[in-house]
Amino acid sequence: MPHPTPPSVLRRPQLWIGTGLIAAVVSMLFALLYVGGNVNPKGNLRDLPVALVNTDSGADVNGRHVNLGEQIVSGIQKAAKGDKSIDWQVVSREEADKRLGRGKVFGALVIPADYSATVAALTAPQPAPPGQAAPPTLTVLTNQAAGSIGSSMSSQAAQKAAHAASAQLGQELLKQAGAQKTPLPTAAQLKLADPVTVTVADGHPVGARSAMGLSAFYYALVLVVCGMLGANVVNSQVDTALGYLHTDFGPVRKREPVQHTSRVRTLAIGIALMLGLSLVMGTLVEVATVGILDMDASHLGLLWLYSVATIAVVGIGSLALFAAFGTPGMLLATIVFVAMAVPSSGATVPVQALPGFFRALAEFEPLRQITEGLRSLLYYGAQADAGLTRAWASMGVALVAALVFGFAVTRLYDRKGLHRIPRPEAEAGAAAPAETPETGAPATA
Repeated sequence: MPHPTPPSVLRRPQLWIGTGLIAAVVSMLFALLYVGGNVNPKGNLRDLPVALVNTDSGADVNGRHVNLGEQIVSGIQKAAKGDKSIDWQVVSREEADKRLGRGKVFGALVIPADYSATVAALTAPQPAPPGQAAPPTLTVLTNQAAGSIGSSMSSQAAQKAAHAASAQLGQELLKQAGAQKTPLPTAAQLKLADPVTVTVADGHPVGARSAMGLSAFYYALVLVVCGMLGANVVNSQVDTALGYLHTDFGPVRKREPVQHTSRVRTLAIGIALMLGLSLVMGTLVEVATVGILDMDASHLGLLWLYSVATIAVVGIGSLALFAAFGTPGMLLATIVFVAMAVPSSGATVPVQALPGFFRALAEFEPLRQITEGLRSLLYYGAQADAGLTRAWASMGVALVAALVFGFAVTRLYDRKGLHRIPRPEAEAGAAAPAETPETGAPATA
């Protein structure tokens, strides 16, 4: 039978149809997932947590005690009833700092203790000299450690609320000034129209070498990619060692003798090798990022353990998919650990700004859990309730699920005799001619 030539291979419809379908599915799926999760964050924004802090002590104005800070809180809450994009959480300053320090809120709007007093001073009968007068202020706190885009959205919402409060206060002050006999100069009227100064400060600073709060995401992505690539290397190396695959060294091709073994044992060998490689890869990732690139990091021992465990779990999960589905398992691993994971990670666009489908994915997709754990390690002092406990628990569940799934499927294949390469005795039995029961001679057609 003549060997096929390259042109004849290219003329095969099966080659074009099969390859085209795979390419079409991959390109469409990645485009829908990657762009679909991030294309309209403001339109999808729901319940972004922002702290609202009122420390205003109030002031006595015209014989009565007023607390203008409470009026701001009431106005923001009233406006929020028709807008579900922001979840305003009214808390004390101490509680706000705790939530900022654990990534539970993306920012805060703080009303200072002297807010009412400074406002009252603007319309006092004997105002303070210009150099001594302090304008009322509202402070917006950001939290880049919780995510730069989420922090920016929180800051915009808080500044909008603060300027709206300033405009409303300005209208009231102008009415009071207009009731006075002495008209105010134009400059004073302009000042009263927008009397509040809005300042922006960092509520939970991150280090200068923290990628503006994105180093946890990049580090997590490196760990996931290392786990997937490590699984691919392990899968091919184990198959090569067992004689299932050739090894090409330039023009030289080498193949080991085939060692017939069960699928269960093949998976077990791959897992053992993956565990060993995880120690090496996790160590080198930390050395490269912290030691060479000087990334801001603390709790280095715990970070090393977390890195090794993450690579191991992702690698074992990928090996389980390879063992169950063969070559398509590599595509499935890419979809699970990258295509669906990145847009639902909440690392760039917050989960609260994702469409409903991606919010559901974020509940179990590994990259989000891995990133939350790394944020705790890198930004929040390794606090358990800042995402670290959830991350470890998710990794434990994922490891058990991968082991149970992988060994259950490979055990099923082995019991049904679905070996990767037929055993010699099976080949011999299939090649031997059938004998007639009477004479034992080969049967003829």
